[in-house]
Amino acid sequence: MDKFIIKGGKRLHGEVVISGAKNAAVAIIPAVAMAESPCRIENVPNISDVKLSARILTEMGATVRWLGKNTVEIDPTTIHTNVVPSELGRKMRGSYYNIGALLGRCSKAIVPLPGGCDFGVRPIDQHIKGFKALGCTYSLNDGMIEVSAKELRGAHIYLDMVTVGATMNIILAAVKAKGLTVIENAAREPHVVDLANFLNSMGANISGAGTDVIKIRGVEHLKGITYSIIPDQIEAGTYMAAAAATRGDVFVKNVTPKHLESITAKLMEMGVTVVEYDDAVRVRCDGPLSKCNVKTMPHPGFPTDMQPQIAALLSIAQGTSILNESVWENRFRYVEELKRMGAQITVEGKSAIIEGVEYLKGAPVRATDLRAGAAMIIAGLAAHGVTKIEDIEHIQRGYEDIVEKFVGLGADMYLMLDPTNSDTAKIG
Repeated sequence: MDKFIIKGGKRLHGEVVISGAKNAAVAIIPAVAMAESPCRIENVPNISDVKLSARILTEMGATVRWLGKNTVEIDPTTIHTNVVPSELGRKMRGSYYNIGALLGRCSKAIVPLPGGCDFGVRPIDQHIKGFKALGCTYSLNDGMIEVSAKELRGAHIYLDMVTVGATMNIILAAVKAKGLTVIENAAREPHVVDLANFLNSMGANISGAGTDVIKIRGVEHLKGITYSIIPDQIEAGTYMAAAAATRGDVFVKNVTPKHLESITAKLMEMGVTVVEYDDAVRVRCDGPLSKCNVKTMPHPGFPTDMQPQIAALLSIAQGTSILNESVWENRFRYVEELKRMGAQITVEGKSAIIEGVEYLKGAPVRATDLRAGAAMIIAGLAAHGVTKIEDIEHIQRGYEDIVEKFVGLGADMYLMLDPTNSDTAKIG
């Protein structure tokens, strides 16, 4: 298997440029299916999940052209099916956004149930609740969900829980529904706002994105546009945590500092210096890290996608920290990997009690999911000795050029390729 090899102990310093937001891109690309002319999407992260999203559209008949590493042009006018290929759709959670987009395009979608990282069940009951309110019926057959409507009609929808996926999927389905749709208890994450901004630029009528009440007044037509995706909040937070873990001094560029406020607040509580600029933050850590309690929450709270990375940081902080996970029920699978490196962590239900140690020790570990893999990298960079990380395909789903970026900051890190890997299973 391909592996990341890290020799820890190097203090990170310099500048790193953050890529476009993965969680926005995997919804915006399917949304292009509703346009009546080609779209050009810029600042697209060059990662496997995004390539997979684009390949799904290609398999459905769209014309997809990469105009550069981070720019893609998609002509959806040649899409000839409402069925997402099962083999491709099962590989990522974001494939379910094709349901909302295809409902908006042709009032019918057949999509495989979502895949992606394995840290708990992925119920789509709130998605279904929204689709039914809009006038849809649905059925499940052989792992495929079929959703259709004779006519999409606006509706008042109250989500039983704050869920990003359902909020974005209902927005997609409601954009061309007749009348007004109101989503209450909506997710407020930056990528929800980015999707709404993208659709509004195409001609949609969406208001309230970024608040817990979103209103969508249906329109008949959406035009093709050129649009640039927002910076990735979680990638930025990962490099911020890595800078702190290595007692580094890193200028994190191409970010929206307001999106990072919950991460910045916890780092500062731990004794890290964070200076905000218009589109950058500087993270510097000169002394020991202090204990800190963290609870993941929907935006604007501390993001669940930063939970493993902050755990790696807390494992070398002075004192006892408590980390509470309120979003996913099984996101502590990475803890056993950190314990291989000497971390002192006890998991009790949805809480992890972390006793800080003086240092971590390099060891062979696995990336159990995307963000857990990022945590392993942070731990390896801060550890004494060599860390070998397996199952790195999870990491490559969400981080562009991660080795090159860390090496550019002074890390001793490289990719060891498996000589028996023919690349036949890779998305390219």
